[in-house]
Formats: sequence, C-alpha cells, structure tokens
Amino acid sequence: MQTGGPGGDGGSFYPEEVSKNRIAPFRYRKQTVSYKTSQKPGTIIVDPRQHFLYYVLGNGKAIRYGVGVGREGFGWNGTVKVGRKAEWPTWTPPPEMVERERKRGRILPAQMEGGVRNPLGARALYLYRGGNDTAYRIHGTSEPWTIGLNVSSGCIRMLNKDVIDLYNRTKVGAKVIVL
Repeated sequence: MQTGGPGGDGGSFYPEEVSKNRIAPFRYRKQTVSYKTSQKPGTIIVDPRQHFLYYVLGNGKAIRYGVGVGREGFGWNGTVKVGRKAEWPTWTPPPEMVERERKRGRILPAQMEGGVRNPLGARALYLYRGGNDTAYRIHGTSEPWTIGLNVSSGCIRMLNKDVIDLYNRTKVGAKVIVL
C-alpha cells in the first residue's frame, strides 16, 4: 500500500512490500556485521561477486546491504566518490542503453520522472571520478527481486528501504570502492 513518496505526504513507499512473493532472499537483508578494513568510517565498499555493499562504521563493523550489480559485460571496478545525491531521481537512460533496448524491441522513454515505477527507485547516489559523472549510480529499484543478481547495466541497485538508509548516512564526497 502506498503511504507517500513523490508528490505524496512525505512518507515512503517500498515496492517490495507489494511483491511479497518476489522479494530478495533473506541473506541480502540489511544487517550490521564484523568487517575488517583500513578504510575510514563513511566509506562504501561494494563486493559485486558476493552481491553486498558495506557501509564502513569503524571499529571493525559495517552495515551490509544486498545489491544487484552489472550483468555480464557491464561490471566494473575502481574507486569513485559520491558526487551528488537525489531523492526520487529522474531517470534519463544513456543513448547506448536506448539503442541496445531498441534492438531488443523495447522503447525506452527519453526521461522518466521520479516515482515508484522509476528504475532508480527512491534515492540515488551519483558516482564521480575526477570530478566527472561516471554515469554509474547506487540507487533503489522498482524490481526488488533482482537483489542478489547480475542484472544491471553497471549500476549498483538496492532495496528502496536500504538505499534510503544508505542515502541518509552518506555524505557527498564519500569514497566508494567497487572491488
């Protein structure tokens, strides 16, 4: 049941609550875990092979979230920074994606305003390298059953309730490491 969201009363809407029979497996649920790293608190570390994102808390602890990652040929690694953040972001598919999907018989919109059906979900962290937008994002999803899978065009997708939590914890300029 929708209790808010874009244009609503400021509440939140989690599509995974609507699709109870199509949700991410329990192992991908948010939890605080032991995590040894030399990275500073506030750093985000993504382990695409295990489908986990870690938000470093310090003192050997991190918050672990399940994620969906790039499918074959769309994975990447490296160190980037959060360049900006957006609530209920507008989605503008890149030209390469528009062309790729057109060849598959799917016509993508030029742009989609934020909302519950938007592929970017409830929040987005825009990833930058050297001051330039990489076109990669850490974002929510309108397809919660894809958490734990290699399905995206390179973005890191999360359950909407998890990306809202991460968004609230993360500062612009935070370091993001994709292993």
